[in-house]
Amino acid sequence: MLLTLARLSFAFSLLLHHVSGESGVTTRYWDCCKPSCAWPGKARVSEPVRTCNKQDLWPIPLDANAATACGNGEAYTCSNNGPWAVNDNLAYGFAAANLKGKNEGDWCCACYELTFTSGPVYGKKMVVQVTNTGADLKENQFDLAIPGGGVGIFPQGCAKQFNGAWMGNTFGGYWQRDHCYNLPAGAFRDGCFWRFDWFKNADNPSVDFREVSCPQAMIDRTHCGRWS
Repeated sequence: MLLTLARLSFAFSLLLHHVSGESGVTTRYWDCCKPSCAWPGKARVSEPVRTCNKQDLWPIPLDANAATACGNGEAYTCSNNGPWAVNDNLAYGFAAANLKGKNEGDWCCACYELTFTSGPVYGKKMVVQVTNTGADLKENQFDLAIPGGGVGIFPQGCAKQFNGAWMGNTFGGYWQRDHCYNLPAGAFRDGCFWRFDWFKNADNPSVDFREVSCPQAMIDRTHCGRWS
């Protein structure tokens, strides 16, 4: 009887792990730089993440080898790589990541369902496609790409793209919704508003996460899908 109970307990613990996935943390950023997964050869994908020029347009012709705007180049993160609400309890977006036991070949353009486990968004879900690698991130950390979320260690990209517009705190960015008006109207500003609306200005909530298939709506924005 005791052996049977032990087996049942072990099976239940495995089931809980399968349902909840792994645990991690989130932060936020938007540095305007070319994402790491936009470079060729990072993973087995349909094409690298597309970047935009200063005018927030895909350049013609496309050039996956274009240098980053955070160096001497003109390749920026596209505004459509910001988050958006699907409904009150689900959002889509993009992130930089550092995942335990994995590398860029595993996570570039892979998608993960995040279930928030703390703060005002507790219980809400967000599916993110990983488009960037955070060299300064801890294990199992998702750095959510949110316009106005803080330029971090690369301030030069947004300074170039937004002509020196105020970007808030270096880490964390803006702290109230009205600050979003410092960004250009359209997807940049809408992504910033998302943080104060759907995301309820949550400050680095913890998550449970698991890998999922990428929604087509996200692949349509990056043009980066993984080969299974």
